[in-house]
Amino acid sequence: MGLFDKIKGKVKEAIEETKTSIRETIDNLRYDRLKDGLARTREGIAEKIGVAARQGRKIDDQLLDELEEALIMADVGADTTVRISDRLRDRVRAEGFSDASDLGRLLREEIGTLLAKSPSAANDRHFEIPAGRRPYVIMVVGVNGVGKTTTIGKLAYNYRNAGHSVLIGAADTFRAAANEQLEVWAQRAGVEIVGQGQGADPAAVAYDTLQAALARDADVVIIDTAGRLHNKSSLMAELEKMSRVMKKVAPHAPDEVFLVLDATTGQNAIQQAQEFTRSVEVTGLVLTKLDGTAKGGVVIAIADTLNMPVRYIGVGERIDDLQPFDAEEFASALFSFDENENEKEE
Repeated sequence: MGLFDKIKGKVKEAIEETKTSIRETIDNLRYDRLKDGLARTREGIAEKIGVAARQGRKIDDQLLDELEEALIMADVGADTTVRISDRLRDRVRAEGFSDASDLGRLLREEIGTLLAKSPSAANDRHFEIPAGRRPYVIMVVGVNGVGKTTTIGKLAYNYRNAGHSVLIGAADTFRAAANEQLEVWAQRAGVEIVGQGQGADPAAVAYDTLQAALARDADVVIIDTAGRLHNKSSLMAELEKMSRVMKKVAPHAPDEVFLVLDATTGQNAIQQAQEFTRSVEVTGLVLTKLDGTAKGGVVIAIADTLNMPVRYIGVGERIDDLQPFDAEEFASALFSFDENENEKEE
């Protein structure tokens, strides 16, 4: 190997090391924000379990009953809570756990097994798109007020930061000012937007957006949709029509259908999800406003009830506060109270 090849190899190695270091730094920052966003939920559970650990309590039926109450208060849901509790009781008996300080780790492990794993987790983590899928078409659905518009803006921002060209389709043509709001987020994200006037055919907007994406050689297309009440069948029919029309331009479209849910609505979010998944082939969930609720456990309830992967979560209002969902990180951030409480005690 010549000197030039050796230098080239060293430069390439240095670049890869720098990329790895940057990604690790970003991952660490993301985890810190996740913990901050889940603080209100974690505090409710820590009050029960953290105090018990500091007091040197043993794991018994009374403590496990208190844990069930804490999980219910965090909106994990009755059925899912019972499932978690039964697994904990079985493990305590079979594996001989006795100290309350063990509960944090046990909870993390059990929650991790309940949360559906996304087959696209590797791509989601760094906002990559699958090979041979350009433009990569994401249709975003959800009722009004759940944070759909902000989610689209944040998705667009993250995909653009990952080096992709992004085009947004403003197909929520029923709601007044919907296009204006989306335009603001498109500007913040630094991406282009395609739209028509209020009352235009949403399927026509989606069609035009894909045509524009092909003409401009865009990598990612994100289609906004109407978000009227989820129990109106006309809305579901419109979403189905949009999917059919998009396939005329790109047979693989939509590649993803993300359902946006507001975590602060708790169990009602599950009802919304069930309504949408009856009519639309949802490929993943986006949970917003986790930083504004003490009921972040609804993420666990939704994923367990629907057996569907959570793809992204919103843990803040900044444009970079939409995070790819990682089940292990989520469980760790939610149930890391045992370590924190021990540190406080010391």
